[in-house]
Amino acid sequence: MIDIRKLKELVKLMVENDLSELDLKDEQEQVVLRRPYASAGAAPMQPAVAQHAPVAQPASQQPAPAAAPAPSGGGQASGAGQPDDGSIAIESPMVGTFYAAADPESPPFISVGDKVTPDTVVCIVEAMKVFSEIKAECSGTVTEVCVKNGDAVEYGQALFRVKPN
Repeated sequence: MIDIRKLKELVKLMVENDLSELDLKDEQEQVVLRRPYASAGAAPMQPAVAQHAPVAQPASQQPAPAAAPAPSGGGQASGAGQPDDGSIAIESPMVGTFYAAADPESPPFISVGDKVTPDTVVCIVEAMKVFSEIKAECSGTVTEVCVKNGDAVEYGQALFRVKPN
């Protein structure tokens, strides 16, 4: 698991050098930091979006403060179970606060009936002032939004249900 002090230092360096993306990888872990591009006169930028993905799975792994999305196909610790309709869950990769849109004035990233691909950003989960974009990591049609904007979410909790293509 990455040291939070190192993560904060990397975010600070990104801001100081006006970087929009930073991707670091070694034999044990990978860290991807992204922040939106802000044009002159735009509202203040949100903190960097961080994704942390272990390359080798350690025996005991706790969710990182800004973890990359977990694959959504298998049974997770949410206890929600798979419904009989064949849909799959897009689950929260961390404990945090669910946001359906980039900001209060923006429309939701996705709604029921929308088509998603593995790279579709479906929401943001904020933990410790770090905003992490959550991607669908599956293809299909959204059949259910399982949480409300601003709700606290748990690791492995179903955020959306998708009927695969």
